Amino acid sequence: MEHRDFHVLWVSQKALEMMLTSKPVKGEEAHALGLVDAVVSPNELVSTARQWALDILECRRPWIASLYKTEKLDSLGEAREIFKFARAQAQKRAPNLTHPIVCIDVVEHGIVSGPRNGLYKELESFQELVRSDTCKSLIHIFFAQRGTTKVPGITDLGLVPRRVKKVAVLGGGLMGSGIATALVLSNYPVILKEVNNQFLQAGIGRVKANLQSRVKKGRMTQEKFEKTMSLLKGALDYESFKDMDLVIEAVIENVSLKQQIFSDLEKYCPPHCILASNTSTIDLNLIGKQTKSQDRIIGAHFFSPAHVMPLLEIVRTKQTSPQVIVDLLDVGKKNQEDSSFAVNRMFFPYTQAALLLVEHGADPYQIDKVITKFGMPMGPFRLVDLVGFGVAIATGTQFVVNFPERTYKSLLIPLMQEDKRAGETTRKGFYLYDDRRKAKPDPELRKYIEKARNISGAAIDPRLAKLPEKDIVEMIFFPVVNEACRVFAEGIAVKAADLDISSLMGMGFPPYRGGIMFWADSLGSKYINSRLEEWSKTYGEFFKPCAFLAERAAKGAPLSSPVDQAKSRL
Repeated sequence: MEHRDFHVLWVSQKALEMMLTSKPVKGEEAHALGLVDAVVSPNELVSTARQWALDILECRRPWIASLYKTEKLDSLGEAREIFKFARAQAQKRAPNLTHPIVCIDVVEHGIVSGPRNGLYKELESFQELVRSDTCKSLIHIFFAQRGTTKVPGITDLGLVPRRVKKVAVLGGGLMGSGIATALVLSNYPVILKEVNNQFLQAGIGRVKANLQSRVKKGRMTQEKFEKTMSLLKGALDYESFKDMDLVIEAVIENVSLKQQIFSDLEKYCPPHCILASNTSTIDLNLIGKQTKSQDRIIGAHFFSPAHVMPLLEIVRTKQTSPQVIVDLLDVGKKNQEDSSFAVNRMFFPYTQAALLLVEHGADPYQIDKVITKFGMPMGPFRLVDLVGFGVAIATGTQFVVNFPERTYKSLLIPLMQEDKRAGETTRKGFYLYDDRRKAKPDPELRKYIEKARNISGAAIDPRLAKLPEKDIVEMIFFPVVNEACRVFAEGIAVKAADLDISSLMGMGFPPYRGGIMFWADSLGSKYINSRLEEWSKTYGEFFKPCAFLAERAAKGAPLSSPVDQAKSRL
């Protein structure tokens, strides 16, 4: 193939890639592709553009209608090969989406039938897509994401965020080091505190590795790496906390340990310092019980890995001052995080529903397959393997203690942990893993399921072995919707749209479904309530609809309507 032919082929593939992925290109690459006529410095932009226009007007430069520029198009045969490959990739990466395929169809129509016909086809296809459920969902997400930092009764008080100059992170484990990484990337000077030098050096090493990963991927220069690392300092005591503006505690989920830490922070930190906990399960009122600083205690729950996941969950108590909330929202914005609420509360039934189904006769691998097909990054069992059994058990235990009446108490994961299974880290969990961490089903899983079933007394329901995909999706996600309704009703989340963004960022819920509450409303509160009622009669309290959901269903009202504005549609 000649160099020109190769270049043309590359340009065509790049054009499709840009249309299908929406990835931006830099100026020099855009120039090479023919997307722009020239690349100039910012201070020359206006004068160059003006001269270019004058040159065209005075015929010193040719004017060519881009619609009829075809010199970079492939031959029809080569183009069709590119389209064939692009369709296969689109169907593989986004099997539930139609617009990538429509985009390819439109481009192909323009090449085969001519540019003007291609434009007519584009208009026709656009009108169809803009009326689709996917389009409505994505538009909802677009505006919901931009509304997460607006909290009624807080951000509308006219409060100005105080400047946070210095931040400390307590705990250098995976979470603490991830939070420290996210903060130094946002140019905050950070002190990382640990209990001994060995743990401290390990924590600093994790931050260093996180940043070096960006250098290797070309997302950070070596100079920027060194400058960013210089923002991080280590500490083994609280002496350097005298001028802190924000402290984020990220130690293990132990109530007494956290209470002691917050008592110490109250002694060593200045009165204005925000005292935040990264806890995902422990009541903040309990953590701050032994202090006199409840007004500046707040939850700042990052999601692991904190320097990668674009979600900061801000949890307030009745005592938390509005100023502290506004300050932390501002930190979240600078940290390029989207503030949201109550992901863990909403998410805990996800795995529990899957465990309940398996102990009653469903196939765990079929559940994972169906949930992945629905659009989740992975199914509940593959997810447990990824996060590790230790985290899953610790988190699950907190919910069993806090909400005993509506949790499913399965011993399946603890039984597997007793046999030295812990998920990906031990290469054995619900799946078996090879050297590349590629998962495959484990035939031995059956014996653990049978043992857990015998302990719980769960009866096998033959219907679950042949459960349709639609029912699997609903039995996994309707309990999540139910808990989201409780979170909304309790005022933990002030807007249903916040829960939608939380489900996307914290759970991996597919954005083209609009978020958990938006998706639920597309099905209807009456339908969800009736299904949960039906399952609760067979499988118990776990599926029982909460009062909020039952009330909305009785009125035929959307679940996402403001708590005090749910009007009947009947």
